Amino acid sequence: MSDALRRIAVLGSTGSIGRSTLDVIARHPDRYRAVALSARRDVDTLFEQCVTHRPRYAAMLEPQAAAALESRLKAAGVRCEVLAGEEGVCAVASVSDADSVMAAIVGAAGLEPTLRAVRAGRRVLLANKEALVMAGALFMEAVHRHGAELLPIDSEHNAIFQCLPRGFERGLAHGGVRRILLTASGGPFRTVPIERLATVTPDEACAHPNWVMGRKISVDSATMMNKGLEVIEAHWLFGLPRARIDVVIHPQSVIHSMVEYEDGSVLAQLGNPDMRTPIAHALAYPDRVEAGVARLDLTQMAALSFEAPDLDRFPCLGLAFRALEQGGAAPIALNAANECAVERFLEGGVPFHRIAGVVESVLESVRGAPPDTLEGVAEADREARRIAGEVLKRFA
Repeated sequence: MSDALRRIAVLGSTGSIGRSTLDVIARHPDRYRAVALSARRDVDTLFEQCVTHRPRYAAMLEPQAAAALESRLKAAGVRCEVLAGEEGVCAVASVSDADSVMAAIVGAAGLEPTLRAVRAGRRVLLANKEALVMAGALFMEAVHRHGAELLPIDSEHNAIFQCLPRGFERGLAHGGVRRILLTASGGPFRTVPIERLATVTPDEACAHPNWVMGRKISVDSATMMNKGLEVIEAHWLFGLPRARIDVVIHPQSVIHSMVEYEDGSVLAQLGNPDMRTPIAHALAYPDRVEAGVARLDLTQMAALSFEAPDLDRFPCLGLAFRALEQGGAAPIALNAANECAVERFLEGGVPFHRIAGVVESVLESVRGAPPDTLEGVAEADREARRIAGEVLKRFA
């Protein structure tokens, strides 16, 4: 990287990825500056971030929250232009001041802002896997057409990126790649008796053994839907069919993913489970910077173990495989139904073990070709949520 200061817009700055990004930025004030931040409704956290990082812009999805933030910033004497609503968040994603955008808005809400960053030709640090799950073909076409640079932030995809040969964009066959292996911890219920899953609570589902994450993604890890979404994301990021993408459970979360080559070599990326590692890698790429992550001491590890995923225990993973193979609007329906079911589970309205059944019911209703416009994607998403709402009424 050149000596020029990199200017970063952080979408979803109050979430776990956003906070970790700002932590890495703060460690290197000579290299990075946060020039724009966005959040949904957490006024307190975004206010503190604005006071600390002094961005030029801040956006909040909810207009009332934006008004409250603007009032507090003015009272504190902090100069910052506050934007509101979806258009405000999209504007932050494409401000001319930023050359890099951390796309860390969770769920379908992150699709349009992330696409705005791509269309602005930015370096996009992609932590929003749903953008590729919902609109993979549209998204990747926009990346190529607008000359954006796409760097993956999910620890698994970032690990694969680090293990791939240079020039892999010309096709993985060019580099002799046989397959990629996404690792998964197995979450908090990897060894829990399956019958016990009917009574697990939201707090239990969110108690990930290795990673500190938001509640929605923690539940997705517990069902392994998160890994299924990552398989779909990997398909688009690396241009591989489902048959060349495998999942392996690795409870220690030390190996973050692997690439297997035709000559029998397997390259793996290792590190402590801390999202600041892939964030720092993408911020500095192709350089390396200190991330505040503890060094990995291999001498303190008793063992590294691996096992195949049990699709009876983790039916959401099998549903994601099915959605990728089915194509069309199926991945959109998968994501929308899962978001609806997880939200209802966290509210106490549906049992944990029924999340997969809700998703499967919605998937069975989906037919047709993939939408070829963003409006078509949005319509397919709305229709899947409508159907999911009908299914969830059974649990009312």
